[in-house]
Amino acid sequence: MSSNSPTKLSLCFILFIFTCMQSETAQLQEAKIMAVYLQDRTRGPNTTVVPIAGIHGKAWTYFSFGTVYCADDPITEGLEESSAQIGRAQGIFVISSLDGSIAQVLLSLVGTNEEYSGSTIEIQGPSRQLEKAREVAVVGGTGKFRYARGYVTFETVVLDLANSYSVVRCNITLEQDLYDVYRPE
Repeated sequence: MSSNSPTKLSLCFILFIFTCMQSETAQLQEAKIMAVYLQDRTRGPNTTVVPIAGIHGKAWTYFSFGTVYCADDPITEGLEESSAQIGRAQGIFVISSLDGSIAQVLLSLVGTNEEYSGSTIEIQGPSRQLEKAREVAVVGGTGKFRYARGYVTFETVVLDLANSYSVVRCNITLEQDLYDVYRPE
């Protein structure tokens, strides 16, 4: 080996790292983003989120460790409740941190309109409830979203405590290569 070999090896390694970083950046730039809205009601005749279990003798609230909720929220194209419904957000979430700041989310975004009927995006992971934007992983999907990978952010954009109503914007980011294969025509 010559005295230049370590230098050449280092340069090759740096070039390899740079190439990998460029490839990673290109993949991130190729992501597809969709925004939908979850219409959430916690009381009244049209309730879409209910507590189903919790610690005996303690209040079942959004910040009480061990409280389990079941959800079946309408998903709309726009912020208004009257916007076109394209699906349902169905699943459960559990307040999983002792201080109540984290909920473990298991949620299926289920398409119900003609374009997405039967297709799902599967979401799973911890949601840091006190953060403005809560990021959770997309771990799979079916139909037009088969093999989906990516992440979602949840942002509460309407909070009407008096009427037990909120709207959560769900920004869905999926890898483009898979999204292009199953993208609606």
